[in-house]
Amino acid sequence: MYEPKPDAGETELLLFALERSRAQFAWKTGGLDRAALSRQLPPSAMTLGGLLKHLAAVEERYTIDFTGRPPGPPLDAPEALADPGWVWRSAVNDEPRQLYSLWEAAVTRSRAAMAEVLHGEAALDRPAEYTRWDSGESPNLRRILIDLHDEYARHVGHADLLREAVDGLVGEDPPA
Repeated sequence: MYEPKPDAGETELLLFALERSRAQFAWKTGGLDRAALSRQLPPSAMTLGGLLKHLAAVEERYTIDFTGRPPGPPLDAPEALADPGWVWRSAVNDEPRQLYSLWEAAVTRSRAAMAEVLHGEAALDRPAEYTRWDSGESPNLRRILIDLHDEYARHVGHADLLREAVDGLVGEDPPA
């Protein structure tokens, strides 16, 4: 993984942090079969497959803020709109290749959306295209990018624990 220059700007550093968390998540969830992706650690019902599908939905949700365009899978499914818990529960019915492809495609769309708009010093100050707070104000893209990274930071920890229980894989960063 590339390291930013010591004098890197804010956008580069925020994107680096997000990409590092994405790489950690990909490593912790990668290469597993259906049984491993569906394994729970009671009392939690969380699974690595559920995390893949959830973070695909999160990527889509925040991509809307960069593009203003309707979301792709899995957020475009009627079930996802009607039931926020659907992505977590339905992952057990998905094949591993479907889950990996879903997450990878959502990340690809997210990266493309960010690359399209994050140019220039004021790019992070642009208002989100979709998100509105109760006050009616839109957060800026800086806040959206930080919130997306926070989702990964939280769930990489979950993935770390779940993966260790599946096959003993431990560590902070994927092997170089």
